[in-house]
This record gives sequence, structure tokens and C-alpha cells, in this order.
Amino acid sequence: MTKLYASCAAMVVVQIGYGGSNILMKIASEKDLNPFVFVVYRHFIAFLLLAPFAYVIDRNKPASLTISTAIKIFLLAILGSTIHLNLFYVGIGYTSPTVASAFSNVIPSLTFVMAVLFRLEKVNIRTARGAAKVAGTILCIGGSLIFTLWKGPYVTKAIFKEPLIDIYRNHDSGNSSGKDWIKGSAFILISDIAWSIWLILQAFVTRKYPAQLTMTVLICLFATAQSGFLALIFARDPEKWKLQWDARLLTIVYSGIVISGVGYFLQTWCISRNGPVFTSMFSPLMLIFVAIFSAFVFSERLHVGSLVGAFFIVLGLYLVLWGKKADHVVAAEPQEKDKVFVDTEMQNTSVNDSQVKGCVT
Repeated sequence: MTKLYASCAAMVVVQIGYGGSNILMKIASEKDLNPFVFVVYRHFIAFLLLAPFAYVIDRNKPASLTISTAIKIFLLAILGSTIHLNLFYVGIGYTSPTVASAFSNVIPSLTFVMAVLFRLEKVNIRTARGAAKVAGTILCIGGSLIFTLWKGPYVTKAIFKEPLIDIYRNHDSGNSSGKDWIKGSAFILISDIAWSIWLILQAFVTRKYPAQLTMTVLICLFATAQSGFLALIFARDPEKWKLQWDARLLTIVYSGIVISGVGYFLQTWCISRNGPVFTSMFSPLMLIFVAIFSAFVFSERLHVGSLVGAFFIVLGLYLVLWGKKADHVVAAEPQEKDKVFVDTEMQNTSVNDSQVKGCVT
């Protein structure tokens, strides 16, 4: 149980970190931080930070970096960094951190479906836990669509008349147009699909390559090169690469250290111990953190659609989580039986050895 609590604590820290990154990125984007340049800088900082630690910690681990493994790690960088992050942050520019965080709640269900398809997860709809997983998946996806596509009337008033930080000054007095809302939501949804595939692929890679910190360093290195290529296409202006002591630099350093550095490693560690579905189940925590912060600092107001969608998202999430918890309980029973069997065999062997020694004497 201690290992499970450690994994849970690690994922809570990761989701709080992601929430902070989303908020900072929205602020920095209003100060003209290019998302493509941001992704390059962030992964380069993480690479410089983690490389020395990876050399010291993983140099004695029996991990062989074959060509096949290197290609898979390269694909991990494409999915989890280049595609996911670039589309995600472009989507935040069209919507808001709250919407981006809400859409992240689709990740557990998407990951669960993919895990079933790749036989990393077993589902029997005739059992209560199997039915809960399927129902939770449907509710989670449906709730995310409701949250995004249906606003409805406001149900709360702004806490402050004027936001402490105005992130909507360029968006018609705080309201994004319908087209921007749909466009941004589509970008975020595609990025979340790429992230779900990243979680599944990483489950396979960690089995063959247990040097998790080194793998994180390689992902950051490949992501720097890949995103750098995209940035040369979409951010050719040299002014976009210049940094000053402002929110843009804070966002880059924070995301490079907390997310691409510590966050990637903790997620890889949790996937190797508990699987991709468990790791993805903590995504909704980011929504809670971002929504609270946005209400106080950005003066965002909740819609009926937001509350209804969030309700179905959380309900679906915990149905799936309950099904996973039941799986762990069932899986633990054979292990206990095996342990008893092994202990009995050892005792019998010890008795037989004692009898043989007595006869020889």
C-alpha cells in the first residue's frame, strides 16, 4: 500500500504542476510568447537539467539502448511533446486554461479504450467493475463534449469586478468567438488523443528500457529537435525567440523544470509501476486547481454547461477508477495464494532437509 500511496502522491504533484503551467502559459501567450518557441525552450531546459542526473543514476542499470528502442523513444517525443504540446498551447490561446484542463479529463477514458484494444486492460461487461469501466468511459467523453460545446447561462458572478490579470483583453471583452472556441477545443482534443497514445506506448517502452530518467532525457532531446524544426517554420521572426525578465521567461523555466523535467519522470515512473490507465486517472485534479485559480485571478464565470459537463466527467472518472480498484483487489488474491504456496513449499523443503540430515547423522 505504501507504494500505491507514493504513486498517488506523485501524480497529485504532477497535476498541480500541470495546472500551474496552463495558467502561466495563458498569461505568457497574452504577452506574445510563441507556443512553438516555448516548447523548444522548455524541453531544452529540461534536457540540460536532467542529463547529469541521468548519467549518475542510470549508468549502472542493465538498460541497452537498441535501435528499436531509440525509434520508440523518438515516437514518444513526437506524440507526447511535439504534437501534444504544440496543439495544446495553440488551443489555450483560442480558449482558456479552464477549458483546456476540462478537456484533459478525456485522457483517462481514451487511455482506457486504447489499453483495452492493445490488451493492456481486460474488460468483462458482465461484471460490475467491467460495466463501471464502460459506463465511466462514455460519461467522461460525453461530459467533456457538454463542457465544451454547451455554455448556457451563467450560474456564478465574477468574484471581482475587474480581473487581477486580464487575459482576455484581445478577445472582445472576455468572450471568445464561437469559431475560436470550437477551433481551440479541436486542437486540445487532438493533443489529448496524442497524449493518450503516448501513455500507452510508454507502457511498452518501459518494459524494455527500465532506465526511466535516461528515457526522459532522450525524450526532451528529441522533442527539442522536433519542435525546433516546427518553430523554424511557424516562428521565423527572431524577435519571437528573444527573452526578457517577464512572465514569458518564468513560464519557460517553470515548465521546463516542473513539467518536462520532474513531471515527465514521475509519470514514467508511475506508468512502470501501475500502468497507463492508473496514471491517466489523475487528470481531473488539474481542472479543480485551474478553475479555482481562474475564478479568483481571471474573474472567469461558470456556465450551466460547465457544471453539467464537469459533473459527468467526474462521475465517469470515478466509475472507471472504481473498476480499476476492484481489478487490483482481484489481482492481489492470486499473489497472496502464490505467496502462501511458496512459503509452504519452503517449509516442506526445510523439513525434508532436516530429516535427511538426521538420517545421515
